[in-house]
Amino acid sequence: MKVTVVGAGNVGATCADVLAQREIANEIVLLDIKEGFAEGKALDIWETSPVNLYDSKTIGSTNNYEMTKDSEVVVITSGLPRKPGMSRDDLIATNAGIVKSVTENIVKYSPNAKIIVVSNPLDVMTYCAYLSANFPSSRVFGMAGVLDTARYRAFLATELNVSPKDIQAVLMGGHGDTMVPLPRYTTVGGIPVTELIEEDKLNEIIERTKFGGGEIVKLLGTSAWYAPGASAAQMVEAIVRDQRRIFPVCTWLQGEYGLSDIYLGVPVVLGKNGIEKIIELDLNDAEKALLSESVDAVKSVMAVLDNMNASVSE
Repeated sequence: MKVTVVGAGNVGATCADVLAQREIANEIVLLDIKEGFAEGKALDIWETSPVNLYDSKTIGSTNNYEMTKDSEVVVITSGLPRKPGMSRDDLIATNAGIVKSVTENIVKYSPNAKIIVVSNPLDVMTYCAYLSANFPSSRVFGMAGVLDTARYRAFLATELNVSPKDIQAVLMGGHGDTMVPLPRYTTVGGIPVTELIEEDKLNEIIERTKFGGGEIVKLLGTSAWYAPGASAAQMVEAIVRDQRRIFPVCTWLQGEYGLSDIYLGVPVVLGKNGIEKIIELDLNDAEKALLSESVDAVKSVMAVLDNMNASVSE
């Protein structure tokens, strides 16, 4: 069993480390375009195996996709962060080129893989990978909601002074400040969260969740990596071990929630075939209104990529 992580930066290396320590695959390939970078990270991770007592072998490669052949799951973390003076469209154009190239190479060597996209802007990069892979949409999806709900649950655990293990939550929409946490579907040990926390405080936590990535950037001066890396690894585990976990995942909608031709975060069943089922919740009017705002935001970003592709094909 082989799993590949493309991009050996902080998120990719963290993902590979978690995969190795949890022995989720026999072989974990870490690939990067920077000479020696993935090899160094992979070797460092492998050298922890005698200390942390695991057998999963981590192997690094500089842009040699042949090493990724027959991967069961591929996690794509490649891409550049937004730099000062760079517009949203510039970022999309740059990262779309990277994700397209990576996806085409992955498909060449692992035609049966499930692809998890972590690159930003998440929703549109997942869409880009889908267009490039020519796979069924059930095998191309994005990691956003798993991370966002993790932040939401962590904040709730801190506020309530309880174990995060007992908190379950659902979150929908795009990855960003238009995401839609759903308090009505949030429980603590089976108890509705609304019975345990004041509405004002809950709303503060929801707002903090929406801007959770930005909070990390302000503190560190760079994007988060521990939680994103672990979140991607959790999705890989659900697939490899056919756990059929229910996660909020950025997936291609074709009629669900009355939406079509859009990659959006919704609850799904994740198993050996990728997305086994999309779960449709019965949203109330307020939740539908918030989701509609998120849909508009995601569609506007997807349109940027569509327009770029149209220009190239003309």
